Amino acid sequence: MPSAPRFAALRNEIAGVSVEALAREFGTPTYVYDAAKIVERISDLKAFDTVRYAQKACSNIAILDLVRRNGAVVDAVSAGEIQRAIAAGYPVTGDPPPIVYTADIFDREALDLVLAHGLHVNCGSPDMISQLGEIAPGREITLRINPGFGHGHSQKTNTGGEQSKHGIWHDQLQQCLRAADQHGLGVTGLHMHIGSGSDMEHLASVCNAMEAAAREVGRTLKSISAGGGLPIPYREGETYVDIGAYFELWDATRKRLEDAFGHKVGLEIEPGRYLIAESGYLVAQIRAIKRSGANTFYLLDAGFNNLARPILYGAYHHMSLVPCGEGGPTRQMHEVVVGGPLCESGDIFTQEEGGFVRSRMLPVAEVGEYLVIECAGAYGSVMSSNYNSKPFAAEVLVEGGSPHLIRRRQTFEDLVAGETIPER
Repeated sequence: MPSAPRFAALRNEIAGVSVEALAREFGTPTYVYDAAKIVERISDLKAFDTVRYAQKACSNIAILDLVRRNGAVVDAVSAGEIQRAIAAGYPVTGDPPPIVYTADIFDREALDLVLAHGLHVNCGSPDMISQLGEIAPGREITLRINPGFGHGHSQKTNTGGEQSKHGIWHDQLQQCLRAADQHGLGVTGLHMHIGSGSDMEHLASVCNAMEAAAREVGRTLKSISAGGGLPIPYREGETYVDIGAYFELWDATRKRLEDAFGHKVGLEIEPGRYLIAESGYLVAQIRAIKRSGANTFYLLDAGFNNLARPILYGAYHHMSLVPCGEGGPTRQMHEVVVGGPLCESGDIFTQEEGGFVRSRMLPVAEVGEYLVIECAGAYGSVMSSNYNSKPFAAEVLVEGGSPHLIRRRQTFEDLVAGETIPER
């Protein structure tokens, strides 16, 4: 289990590279990823037979290439993610399947790609079984089961229970097995995922639900997936889930199923946040400092168009100042509200769920200095928007001590490339 991280108020470098140098070369706002941290997190999970990266957390093809080179396969939830995986060098066939399409529906483009490349499908609704079976009988599929309960760091990240749209409701399993049989589809895998940012107690409770569902499916099963949801520490004092103990729970479940079925059963895990969150830093510049009554505001050139988690979930991200101006390596601390440039009152990084603005103890800063928003690799760049006609930020991967531009900053020409004015 990794040691608990330390969150410092001041930061000079990311992965051994000067933040000031990164900002000068690539501008701000810019996402910077530490490749070594991603590799370390993949290694944490090596006891599992298969590590399947949930690329929705961060799907830049350079990140996918890094994950592939370090032995992890990939999950895709859209046609675009299928194409990203292929562009990053993933083959379309293999054992275990290098790319699995996981969704609750087939849109036409995704179904076409699944058929064209013979991709394995993790079906999240009964309709997907019939839609695939009608045109591609004889294939093997996985079923994503909603066990009837869920948990996450926010209600919006809870993917189980009656209020969740995800997965096949647990008491419809027999109906789905009959539908698969009628269409000549073999159910060879089961998958359960109850939410993102769950705790050990809730994650462990999935084992019992999985075992019951697996016994209902029977000997056709070749693999089970523990899903994702592994949390990471975002605040001082938070710790990691005990991966060793978590694996032991799932391994015991797997072994009981192997004894019951008389053959090997593969054990997958599907991390997204766990692999990428800590590797990512959003580097922004402080463009204004002002007071409004009792509040002091640091206003950045990054907003919720770059990092939406605070406005969506009230998510907490540690922030550190890059001490470029007067004051040297030590700074006094004071309470600050941190916001962005958007014409929107909700453009605040220091808010709680429900939109309640809170201050944060941060070092005294000067306009022009840089603020680093940490643990921003997961659901950061991938959830960016062009609100207020803001361009997507640049993305940089630091590998082996060298920074590599893996996505250039969007230009105005990129912004309007698909737009036209009708001829009149």
